[in-house]
Amino acid sequence: MENKHYAIAIDGPAAAGKSTIAKRVAQALGFTYVDTGAMYRAFTNAVIKKGLDPHDEQQAVTLIPGMEIDLLEDGRVICNGEDVTKVIREPLISGNVSYIAAMKPVRLALVDMQRAIATKHSVVMDGRDIGTYVLPNADVKIFQTASVETRAIRRYEENMQKGIPTSLEDVKADLRKRDYIDSHRDFAPLKPAVDSILIDTSFFSIDQAVDAVLQAVKKKLGGLPTC
Repeated sequence: MENKHYAIAIDGPAAAGKSTIAKRVAQALGFTYVDTGAMYRAFTNAVIKKGLDPHDEQQAVTLIPGMEIDLLEDGRVICNGEDVTKVIREPLISGNVSYIAAMKPVRLALVDMQRAIATKHSVVMDGRDIGTYVLPNADVKIFQTASVETRAIRRYEENMQKGIPTSLEDVKADLRKRDYIDSHRDFAPLKPAVDSILIDTSFFSIDQAVDAVLQAVKKKLGGLPTC
């Protein structure tokens, strides 16, 4: 296929495996992977670290000027010069990130960063509103989902591997809360784009989910693109 900048959007609820799948798809295509969720987590961490209320928009938006969030090729997340890769996965951040992500000024600021990346590279970008708002003209739009039970087990096991203390019931309750907040926020809520391809990964392995996305990309574009 001809060389151009392509955009593949992968949306879906929390813990649906979007980041893992998107990263693998990006590697397979040679595209840049953009983890928008990590950007909102980094902002949330900055708010809490500053002693501000993550539920108070007037307080949170004061951090927008000068905010710098970098997603490195090796997966590290750098916020204002600090490596926050691990801390942004802590339960405190997980429990508050949806409140920060619902704030329109914060979304507008981070969306500008995300769109800037997509103008320079072929990208696989995952989040909640990539196909509906961030990149509405994406070449391929995927809506990746899974049952709450499946997502809770995945997130619980991920936390255990990272040494983050939690309980399965707490994770499940947090996911239900985040689903509600994400899908009911006024600005750019979580919902499938009208032209998105639905992929339910409840009973998929990672390899099967990656293959399903790649097959969807291949079918939509008439072949696998290259950057």
